[in-house]
Amino acid sequence: MTDSAPIVTMIVPGRDIAAFAPAALDSLRAQTEQRWRAVLVDDGSHDATAHIFAQAAADDRRFHVIAHDDSRGLGAARNTALDVVDTPLVGFLDGDDELAPSALERLTSTLAASGSDLVAGAYVRSRFDGERYVSGRVQPWVAAATDPERLGTTIIEHPAASANIVAWSKVSRTELWRDLRFPEGVAYEDQVVAQLLYTRARAFDVIPDAVVRWRVRADGTSITQGKDRIPVLRDYLAALRGGIRVLHEAGARAAVTARLDLILAMDLPPLQEIAAQHPDPEYRALLDAFVADLKSLPEFADARPDPTLVAGLRW
Repeated sequence: MTDSAPIVTMIVPGRDIAAFAPAALDSLRAQTEQRWRAVLVDDGSHDATAHIFAQAAADDRRFHVIAHDDSRGLGAARNTALDVVDTPLVGFLDGDDELAPSALERLTSTLAASGSDLVAGAYVRSRFDGERYVSGRVQPWVAAATDPERLGTTIIEHPAASANIVAWSKVSRTELWRDLRFPEGVAYEDQVVAQLLYTRARAFDVIPDAVVRWRVRADGTSITQGKDRIPVLRDYLAALRGGIRVLHEAGARAAVTARLDLILAMDLPPLQEIAAQHPDPEYRALLDAFVADLKSLPEFADARPDPTLVAGLRW
């Protein structure tokens, strides 16, 4: 452990993640850049998450724990932690994911060199193979957003960056969060925030390094694995609409088109498959209304989703 002053605070929220939290915390301890502190937010867990977080703080003073008596959701947990950040930089790590060992070194050193407000890295999914979680490759849309390395760019100059909509592959200057917080009480709370970061930053950087291993839980309990549920679908479509609105209002037309390309290629087909089998007609109605909204956008005429990704797409 280093006694140097921390330069970045990592916000680690979690609820009932006792099976995964040790690996997430170990990935912080293993960082080649040791000048970090971490705010661990236990969001009303019923398992051993609180104990794991408390033990980490007892063993290493860089960990600080905040506990919610009742679950308030991922957005609220992140916001609680943002209120106590006192380092120049801030980043996020969900408590069931893992950082690559050089992630913080690469992210923070990039900002130090560029002077930008935000840096976004690539990420990979980690899936259970029957025995252990195994990392996959960087997906094409993530690569398009982060490769090659670009320093001091903007969403106008690099519209493909808008595909990287997660909170946890980025480090930003804390000042960028002065009047920005996550939506609370909804799922997919990071999508709108990501686009606001891109459009509010004076400049941002992208790097091709896979800085996070995003765990796809084998038991299917993560929110992003529940798109067959109508409340989750509502939040999902609202987040997609909100992200497009942010880009549209910022005048980033090429970024809107890039988002439409990806939504048409990657988001809609699996939702349409669910809708075709869903017992509640509301599911199809919500999806049809969303497609109608997309088609009403002036940028829709410019959308050209990758034909290799949209076989069988109906819109």
